[in-house]
Amino acid sequence: MATTKLKGNEVRLEGNEVNVGDVAPVVKVTDKDLGEVQIGGQQGKAQIVVVVPSLDTDVCAAETRKFNEEAARIENAEVVVVSMDLPFAMKRFCTTEGIENLKTASDFKNKEFAKAYGVLIAEGPLAGLTCRAVFIIDASGIVTYKEIVPEITEEPNYEAVLSAARAATSTSCCGTCQ
Repeated sequence: MATTKLKGNEVRLEGNEVNVGDVAPVVKVTDKDLGEVQIGGQQGKAQIVVVVPSLDTDVCAAETRKFNEEAARIENAEVVVVSMDLPFAMKRFCTTEGIENLKTASDFKNKEFAKAYGVLIAEGPLAGLTCRAVFIIDASGIVTYKEIVPEITEEPNYEAVLSAARAATSTSCCGTCQ
């Protein structure tokens, strides 16, 4: 079973472990306006899925602002920040912070995303929330990058994520050709 750390203490993650090369599980999450966002599957563009415990923390807010800034520079990609926050809180955060270049989505209903991608914190003070992670899914629905951030209180490796995102979007294939 996969693990991460919270302030130096190991915490167990539960759910299906998804790795680079796997077909990304298709799940639906709730956007800030109560609509649905599909994660995974053949989208015709890459998906950069940024997983955070809650937008209501300094690290998660900083990470979301950074990806909002960088998302505008990545062509043929959709950036989705997924957390367990309620959609209403996400909407307020996006309005307050001027988040316009990415989608925010909540997995609060049944934790389907967290379980399908193996990012559900199983124990400790954040049990029931998601860990900090990034998945990049190419246009054909294959996971091309995965980072489970080793310490939940730290930000991901932006340079590696953005490099992998550029690589995943540099192909002209939409995923429908053989």
